[in-house]
Amino acid sequence: MIKKTFVALAIASAALGAAAQETKVAIGISGWTGFAPLTLANEAGLFKKHGLDVSIKKIPQKDRHLAIASGDIQCAATTVETWIVWNANGVATTQIFQLDKSYGADGMVVKPSIAKITDLKGKTVAASAPGTAPYFTLAWMLSKNGLSIKDVNVVNLEPQAAANAMIAGTAGIDAAMTYEPYLGAVRAKPEAGKIIATTLDYPMVMDTFGCTPKFLAENPKAAQALADGYFDALDMIKADPKKSFEIMGTDVKQTAEQFEASQKYLRWQDRAANQKFFAGEHGAFSKDAADLLLAAGIIKQIPDLTKLADQRFIK
Repeated sequence: MIKKTFVALAIASAALGAAAQETKVAIGISGWTGFAPLTLANEAGLFKKHGLDVSIKKIPQKDRHLAIASGDIQCAATTVETWIVWNANGVATTQIFQLDKSYGADGMVVKPSIAKITDLKGKTVAASAPGTAPYFTLAWMLSKNGLSIKDVNVVNLEPQAAANAMIAGTAGIDAAMTYEPYLGAVRAKPEAGKIIATTLDYPMVMDTFGCTPKFLAENPKAAQALADGYFDALDMIKADPKKSFEIMGTDVKQTAEQFEASQKYLRWQDRAANQKFFAGEHGAFSKDAADLLLAAGIIKQIPDLTKLADQRFIK
């Protein structure tokens, strides 16, 4: 009996020790469909399996860098060009793996009177603040049509509010920049406006996951665990899509069926896709994005682009 009690205590002690060794990490994301595998990895215990104690915080993209700078979070998910903005403004961060590519999940919604993007000259567009993906997407689409951000009036609304403004027919707003799952709400009500352009027309929205250089230097095993947990989540989506869509949908107040429909407009990137992306496309896009950010006045100088990614964790 004494021996059994000793063994039980030893097992309990080992379990407590293992729990104590879990690395705590706080991650900042938004309700964007592309970030959902991170939530899945956490809710399904995949991060925990890799020795992590993860807390996920919903923080608007315009404020996420402030949370990093304050130490409230150590890692975040955001678009490739946003990391350029953060580093240009003194918030040192490094990307370690790619999350997704948008295939129509980000778009520009316009009122029926707008026939083409060039018709937006002098008009009012709802978009998130400078330094966010919707604002950059607007600048990118305008630039591809011979206009600049200075040719429109921008009203700062977050993606959900921007989509709601179009659905409500808000006076004075001629167009809006939004993304899934909110873009889906506009798709469901074509009378509210039309989707004039998406990332199918302009493939430039790509999301990555990154952390502070300090966190990566002090916790390389945890960084590897974050990448492995994400890739495990993608495997789970393939193996059990119904349960995965239910977990991810619940987080953004969607049914499994609604979430499944929403995710069709993007592609999550597995380990092989990550290796291909960081081998060339990431650097090329970063350069083009940095040039546009500078021209649009969003950044005052281009940071060292060679230091914005660490490929150790996708091997």
